[in-house]
Amino acid sequence: MRQLLFQTGAVWLLLGFLAGCKTPVSGVFGKRTPHEAYTARLSAAGLDGTTLGRHWLEAASRSLSQPSVVTAPYSENGYFAADRPGAVGLRFPARRGEKLQISLETVPSAGFTIYMDLWRVDGNTSELKLLAAADTSSRSLEYEADGNHSLLLRIQPELLESGEYTLSIRTGPSLAYPIRAPGKNHIQSYWGASRDAGARRHEGIDLFAKFRTPVVAAADGTVTNVGESNLGGKTVWLRPAGKSFVLYYAHLDEQLVQQGQRVKAGDTLGLMGNTGNARTTPPHLHFGIYMQGGAVDPLAFVNPVIKDPPAIRAPEGLAGKTVRILSAKAGIYPAPKTDTTSISLSRYTPLRVEAATGNWLRVQLPDRQTGYISSTAVTELDKPVRNRRLTAASPLWEIPDTLSARKAILSAGETVAVLGAYDDYYLVRYNGGEEGWIR
Repeated sequence: MRQLLFQTGAVWLLLGFLAGCKTPVSGVFGKRTPHEAYTARLSAAGLDGTTLGRHWLEAASRSLSQPSVVTAPYSENGYFAADRPGAVGLRFPARRGEKLQISLETVPSAGFTIYMDLWRVDGNTSELKLLAAADTSSRSLEYEADGNHSLLLRIQPELLESGEYTLSIRTGPSLAYPIRAPGKNHIQSYWGASRDAGARRHEGIDLFAKFRTPVVAAADGTVTNVGESNLGGKTVWLRPAGKSFVLYYAHLDEQLVQQGQRVKAGDTLGLMGNTGNARTTPPHLHFGIYMQGGAVDPLAFVNPVIKDPPAIRAPEGLAGKTVRILSAKAGIYPAPKTDTTSISLSRYTPLRVEAATGNWLRVQLPDRQTGYISSTAVTELDKPVRNRRLTAASPLWEIPDTLSARKAILSAGETVAVLGAYDDYYLVRYNGGEEGWIR
């Protein structure tokens, strides 16, 4: 395909366009996202009608309609080739109260522009709400989840740019930890635990520490109430600035703020105790969050346990290369885990590696389906499966389809190196390195 594409006049037009219309360093394009602005410039230059332009636009659309399903935290290392316009779509769940930090590193670090767009998915992938956008001048996105929903991330480079990228999606709390105490995690009672012999459920979390441990503001905001009740004992209510919920601190031994007082995250609101219905328990803070519809689980908002993305253990340097299956049968999965339904593929099936994550590879089949396979189930094409002498002239196709473009006509008697097989086709190498498909 590379020879066919780069021999067209459209490529020279495109090279001129790219030389004169590189993305501004700011990464900001008025009301348009960087990706939208670049797409508009392609269309204005008439490049949306070229083969490369159409493939780029199709890849952008396909990444949204057919994303890979993953789970955060997540990381992957991938490669985009200049002669194969592509895009990556990743769909993953977000939990209310989490802050997601999405970062992208590229090689080369300069002159290789990748666009990132983050959407919230409402129902089907056709119902998308844009949340954030960036290009590699900013290299990162942040999002605080205001509900339990799915997110969709697209990353896509500009046309005719090759490069490697490493994507990281990290999750953590969107609020500060509500007590100041030694150690990292003091949460011992969670949302939904039984209370009063099953008469009610726990609408919050309990953090245990020494008597009169400082209880602190989990966000900048305003104290809306300082009170006392039989249930919560001495309490403080805080409304974070710019948020649609309030924070509830209960069982304090002493309150140190007043109603209407403005505070900063980390300011002391009171001291931990066991007032109210906690008189018979060790000192602890009951921490709750209330929205218009009532209480919500506050754990994700303040959970101090932050998990980094799993390390990438797959062999380095496979992204962008073609590999083949080693064993008699291997499974291709829709997500990088084995508890999903797999497609069984035969030995020697060639697969193009798009990215590596954990011990998995995201691969594209010859028919352009994508999925994940264990990195231990494949090998590189450095050695042929066997050599084959052609008994008759044979077309060499670009892809395993007799309706696809023919790269050459191989002569009878010519010897080719067989690299892989798929359906009734063979991926072969001939003439010192040229590759294609024969039957």
